[in-house]
Amino acid sequence: MRIGVYPGTFDPITLGHLDIIRRGAKLVDKLLIGLSTNPSKTAMFSLDERKAHVEAEVKEIADGTIEVVTFNGLLMDFAARQGASMIVRGLRAVSDFEYEYQMAGMNQQLNDEIETVFLMADVALQPIASRLVKEIAIFGGDITPFVTPDIRRAVERRVSEQRAAGH
Repeated sequence: MRIGVYPGTFDPITLGHLDIIRRGAKLVDKLLIGLSTNPSKTAMFSLDERKAHVEAEVKEIADGTIEVVTFNGLLMDFAARQGASMIVRGLRAVSDFEYEYQMAGMNQQLNDEIETVFLMADVALQPIASRLVKEIAIFGGDITPFVTPDIRRAVERRVSEQRAAGH
């Protein structure tokens, strides 16, 4: 069985992420969405909340071939424990490529049995980034074009909660 891992923080999951998940799932028998934390990012949602969001969003496309798994630590250690042969990464722009190219090289040094596969984001979805979705929402902008309706409601609810709490 060919297993792939699509890692990320998915805070929040966007239409761009869902595009990569749909397309990445076609390349493997099983796609694990590896949900993690990034110490250099401030999360809007907890790991458990993000896991619930991603599971709800992929439910209709999962078809038994997609599983959402949380992990802590090195991606390559996680991928090896899962028996993965491939890491799936999405690219939006040249700036993504530079970072991802360096990361793929480091990951290859850690485990050269696991390949990194890059998928270009759909042209219409290339500008979408979770960080920007959060910023737009915080400043009262409309995030409808970037996320599903359920995620839009969750983000707007969290922004309202944070405002009420004085953040």
